[in-house]
Amino acid sequence: MQSSSIRNTFLEFFQSKQHQIVASAPMVIKNDPTLMFTNAGMNQFKDIFLGNSPAKYSRIADTQKCLRVSGKHNDLEEVGHDTYHHTMFEMLGNWSFGDYFKKEAIAWAWELLTDVYKINKENLYVTVFGGDEKDGIPKDMEAYDIWKQYIAEERILFGSKKDNFWEMGDTGPCGPCSEIHIDLRDDAEKQKIAGKDLVNNDHHLVIEIWNNVFIEFNRMADSKLVSLPAKHVDTGMGFERLCMVLQHTKSNYDTDVFQPLIQEIARLSGKKYGADNKADIAMRVIADHLRAVSFAIADGQLPSNNKAGYVIRRILRRAVRYGYTFLDFREPFINEVLPILVGQMGEYFPEIKAQQDLIRKVIAEEEISFLKTLVYGIQKFEQYCQQNATTKVIKGNFAFELLDTFGFPIDLTELMAKEKGLTVDMDGFSKAMDEQKARSRQAAVVDTDDWVILKNESEETVFVGYDSITADVEIVKYRKVKAKDKTFYQLVFDKTPFYGESGGQVGDKGIIYNDNEKITIRDTKKENNLSVHIADKLPEDLTAGFIAQVDENKRQQTANNHSATHLLHEALRAVLGTHVEQKGSMVDDERLRFDFAHFSKMSDEEIQKVEAMVNRKIRENLSLDEKRNVAIEDAQKMGAMALFGEKYGDNVRVIRFGNSVELCGGTHAKATGNIGSIKIISESAIAAGIRRIEAITADKVEAFYNQQSAILSEVQELLKGSKDIAKSIRNLQEESNELRRQIAAFNKEKAGNLQESLLQSKQLINGVNFITAKVDLDAATVKDLAFSLKEKEDNLLLVLGYEMDGKIGLSVMVSENLVKDKGLDAGKIVRLIAKEIDGGGGGQAFFATAGGKNPQGLDNAFAKAKTFIV
Repeated sequence: MQSSSIRNTFLEFFQSKQHQIVASAPMVIKNDPTLMFTNAGMNQFKDIFLGNSPAKYSRIADTQKCLRVSGKHNDLEEVGHDTYHHTMFEMLGNWSFGDYFKKEAIAWAWELLTDVYKINKENLYVTVFGGDEKDGIPKDMEAYDIWKQYIAEERILFGSKKDNFWEMGDTGPCGPCSEIHIDLRDDAEKQKIAGKDLVNNDHHLVIEIWNNVFIEFNRMADSKLVSLPAKHVDTGMGFERLCMVLQHTKSNYDTDVFQPLIQEIARLSGKKYGADNKADIAMRVIADHLRAVSFAIADGQLPSNNKAGYVIRRILRRAVRYGYTFLDFREPFINEVLPILVGQMGEYFPEIKAQQDLIRKVIAEEEISFLKTLVYGIQKFEQYCQQNATTKVIKGNFAFELLDTFGFPIDLTELMAKEKGLTVDMDGFSKAMDEQKARSRQAAVVDTDDWVILKNESEETVFVGYDSITADVEIVKYRKVKAKDKTFYQLVFDKTPFYGESGGQVGDKGIIYNDNEKITIRDTKKENNLSVHIADKLPEDLTAGFIAQVDENKRQQTANNHSATHLLHEALRAVLGTHVEQKGSMVDDERLRFDFAHFSKMSDEEIQKVEAMVNRKIRENLSLDEKRNVAIEDAQKMGAMALFGEKYGDNVRVIRFGNSVELCGGTHAKATGNIGSIKIISESAIAAGIRRIEAITADKVEAFYNQQSAILSEVQELLKGSKDIAKSIRNLQEESNELRRQIAAFNKEKAGNLQESLLQSKQLINGVNFITAKVDLDAATVKDLAFSLKEKEDNLLLVLGYEMDGKIGLSVMVSENLVKDKGLDAGKIVRLIAKEIDGGGGGQAFFATAGGKNPQGLDNAFAKAKTFIV
């Protein structure tokens, strides 16, 4: 059975059981501070489990894109080395929200696997929760007794809390689970040891394929379990593993999910899959990582050096490194495999097909960049080995520096060391790595108490902020949060005028007050669909009523900037083309930032056209046309664009200003005239195919022009009231350039005259020609002079000091043969002697420089340099 049929069969089966089939949520998570990526099928239903949102359907089934590369669920290092771990995978799942429970979930799982997919029952085992004394939970005999109707009791195994009790996190909904395992070994192996003895023992052919979680408890911050008012079912079955079972292979990578990708990688590399273990691992790594990176980019997450972007960059670089090391790729290659992936999965996941050009361009640019990094890392490694020629061990802190600063992988450092007969101090490396992790953990530590419930909650906080910036509110619940050295409180109201940070718009600030007290709200966040208000202290009377008041000026300026991004989006599509799509935004009361898909730098003329078009729309004073609770299909018929990577409900809010129509939950100006005007401050690239515009509006534009006018007036005054300022500045530049040329020529002549006297001043010390001098030259000329002397004098150790334009410097030159034969190192020398001028520096073994601030120390520096050869 082909993988596409396996997926469709699962969905059709649960559709026949009255489940609503829903689309996969984006793999990249936005309004959830606890997660960067969807790592389980249940993530998109987290609000329902937490009680923050009602369940629209009581029964749901889907296939969800998941990514596991960090935190508790981290499979990255196993990927490619075994047969079943992946970074990105699909999770087939069915859910019940207060509807059916164990009886139906178990029956349907068995029916689908054995009757529909025709899996041999004799190869299956099931596990149920064996109880836990600490939590006071008995064995799950209910699940055990249900399973007895379908499978022999000797195939029903009790599992530990680790294996058979599922928890969302340290706190939150949880419950016992029942796993279905399959034994894929051949008969001879089964005769040697029973499959039940290998369940949950990391055997690559006795594996879990389906987990049925029965959510019935809530884990509190003090670790106690409280029964939930409604019981839920959350199941997950790894799609790739199921394909391995049904296609009768012994590895996920041998299924039609991965083989087309692997065979294309083999073709590009000129190697055969199956001929060499290391090459095979590399092909599996690349195939897996291409999937992860492609879907992440399609969902809006670009590679970067921060948070989720760093994770994606790390995955992609790992793939590049495996291709470089084991498949001999020296040019970008991963992007060339993308069309195969799109052909495989583009029908069910249209976002990857629609974004194909962008994904390919981003991956190609990242490959080019990291291949350069690899080359630079190799040069640094070779330089280190030259400078430490007598050592047999690469220091752990150097190996860590290569990884941490340059992104150079440790296993590649080990491989290169081995080729030179060297080893790497892995204990030192691990220590440096652990210290960094400890620093990161300490910076990220957040201690969050349980919610204290003050009154019965409605299903979700009512947001009234579209219509009013004030409201009478009551506190529904609160909790204390400790982060680093700060303690603050999160408040949830029954209704709120405060907009919670989301969709690129910052959260509102303001106050809540009554006759007795006033509390400052310093931020508002959206966490799992819950509006959370941040305050530095709690009200004295938590049960009192309050008036919530949003900071009107900040709200209005932010709303103006948000509306300006809509007009900007429309103008960009008009000027550059309809390929332009929003890829991110940030709006607050000071400025706006807009990221968009476009493959080249905007010209000055294009920027001016876009700016003029937006300002024209602002002057037209177009009224806000807002429509709420519009069916998503009707909104798209109105011309509103759905952005990839965003999760929309069945009903959406539509914002229209003239011909600009967008799906948007943010706050907006009542008319475009409120924006005042817009000025684009910068346009730049942030990734391959992604541009960023930063702009200001209203009074910020006035302030900008006033500042520019003041600067212009000052320049005009300096130019003695010149009528043609540009011409006068050009004339000054030409004069300056001519003077620079004359000074450079003078310095060159001066240096030439110095050479002979410097050579005559040399001292022969232990076979080394030692020259020191203070010279009245700039740094560039000193460097040229040093290299010229090196060509004329063998066995040279040259130390030149200079003071020019208030800058003090040292330059050290060492002949290559002295580096090799006597172990002299200009970098080490300059680092030591620079202390005499209260400075520091470094460089290569044969040439290095330093800067400082104490010219009186130059003579001491020369004397200290001499100690290296006496």
